[in-house]
Amino acid sequence: ADDDQKKEYCNTQLDQSDDAKKALERKVADHETEIANSQELIATLSEEIVALQKGVKSLDKSVAEATETRKQEHEEFNALMASNSAAKEVLN
Repeated sequence: ADDDQKKEYCNTQLDQSDDAKKALERKVADHETEIANSQELIATLSEEIVALQKGVKSLDKSVAEATETRKQEHEEFNALMASNSAAKEVLN
């Protein structure tokens, strides 16, 4: 009878251990899936960062070119205004 109780206790303990092992294996699998998803997200975000950096460089170049164009146009405008003022002086 005592051996039967010990056997029952051992079987119960083995079942509990087996259940705990299966639960841990499921958690490990879930974590591995999360890791894989996170790595995919990191790769995607890295690609997006590179694309955005290229876009910023391109925009910086465009802004610099536009600034240079505006400076030239401003100089031309000032020269034209000076010329117009001189012409008015001559006409008066």
